[in-house]
Amino acid sequence: MKHAYEISMSLRHVEDLSVSVLVEELRRLTVDLGTLSPTLNEWLLVGETKEAALLYEAFKEDKVTTAALAVLDVRLKNQIDPRIVAIWNGHEGHAGASLRVMARPAPHLSIVNFVGRPESFSDDWQKVANVIATGAKIWSPLYGAVESNGYSDIKVFKDRPGVGWMLYLPRVLTVQQIPEARSFVPVMGKDAKGNNRQVGTIVVSVTDEPFLDKNPEHVKIANAIEIRMVDQDLLPRFTDL
Repeated sequence: MKHAYEISMSLRHVEDLSVSVLVEELRRLTVDLGTLSPTLNEWLLVGETKEAALLYEAFKEDKVTTAALAVLDVRLKNQIDPRIVAIWNGHEGHAGASLRVMARPAPHLSIVNFVGRPESFSDDWQKVANVIATGAKIWSPLYGAVESNGYSDIKVFKDRPGVGWMLYLPRVLTVQQIPEARSFVPVMGKDAKGNNRQVGTIVVSVTDEPFLDKNPEHVKIANAIEIRMVDQDLLPRFTDL
């Protein structure tokens, strides 16, 4: 694997924007991110300098550290809209990775973004899909996407999310609707009565190897999925989110 990968989610943040809530949501996602690479098992607060970025451990023993909460409380005291919390894995170069939430009060859109370079990602699509499913349960996003770093420039529709390696939407999607997709992962949740139900679907374009925007066949598949979805009004415009 030679390329960086990006996981992005767009959502309306229904919880309050307190520091404790935002950083705990990121912590929950890092549990699954840790399955992608050994480099994703430790996280630090992003700082203005390299030295500062090595000072504060974000999580310890499955909890947010007291030091991280104290630092973020000071940093975000006067930062209301947006509130940005960013962490990184303490590695540089091909092992580097970062995770950030830019949170805004609803109904404005918030964004969660993870960037993992080659040694901080996985070529196992099912592990990556598990991360997306966890993110969907944490934030109930309007969409979530996994792309290698150059795909956004070659997707078909600039005004809509791209499929890339995978695309999550909060709706039920099937092979009958999108026969070009290689796999569909249902994401389950609870209805108002506490019963399990499908709350969304992850559409996967490539399953036999990692998706690469430099691979023409991979791009052809992802583009075909996008066209098929737009033909059936299944792929939303950004302005409609």
